[in-house]
Amino acid sequence: MKSKKAVVFPQHMKLLQQMGENIKLARKRRKLTSIQVAERAAINRSTLVEIEKGNPSVSMGAYFNTLRVLGLQNDVLKIGADDEYGRKLQDLALISK
Repeated sequence: MKSKKAVVFPQHMKLLQQMGENIKLARKRRKLTSIQVAERAAINRSTLVEIEKGNPSVSMGAYFNTLRVLGLQNDVLKIGADDEYGRKLQDLALISK
């Protein structure tokens, strides 16, 4: 079965690319080679290259394992933690009751 390619708008692609760059910088700050990180994350080096580019087609698990190797796994918990828009919607629903 052929997998679908992830569709990401250009403005959002920039966010993914920045995330990839942040991961690459974190790896370099730790003086780890791409081969070392890829081996420890149990992914191919080519997958790590794609992560560092911010490729949206790479699995979330591969991103997570890379963050784990870098000691940044808890950063995943920051995703959606400050749901300002959701809270506004909830407040509007409460006001209208």
